[in-house]
Amino acid sequence: MDNKVLQVIAAIFIPPLAIYMKKGKIDGTFWLNVVLSLLGGLPGELHALYVVLT
Repeated sequence: MDNKVLQVIAAIFIPPLAIYMKKGKIDGTFWLNVVLSLLGGLPGELHALYVVLT
């Protein structure tokens, strides 16, 4: 399995993990995703997919 596929799967189920896997560090993008994920699952998933796929 390709790493990108694993990141997309993580973005759907555990969005902050996908951000961490892509960036390799905990930064502002990670914390933004944590807040978006707490506000509702969909905003966090969409943000994680955007970061992983760009």
